[in-house]
Amino acid sequence: MPTYLTEVDVHEAEYQNPQELVSVWGAIREDIRELGGEVVDTHAVLGDYDFLVVYAVDDQERAFQVTQAIERHGLDTETMQGLPIDRIGELVEDV
Repeated sequence: MPTYLTEVDVHEAEYQNPQELVSVWGAIREDIRELGGEVVDTHAVLGDYDFLVVYAVDDQERAFQVTQAIERHGLDTETMQGLPIDRIGELVEDV
């Protein structure tokens, strides 16, 4: 399954306190599972975004559905497809 990385931005007006925000992560994990995906990792991050969600789903269409599920919780997303570093060596071998 391809791996996707979704950067998540929190709107402070949507969440009154950190505990309220943390409670959403269980629902997001369940949404991803129901879409046939698997959460690989999640991180709070410094920078332009607040969180990073790494997950595996079958294809781009499912990744799009995951982003919509996350945004349904009042969060903004930006998603990229990831490629494991060990695969890069295989891909550039013939170049």
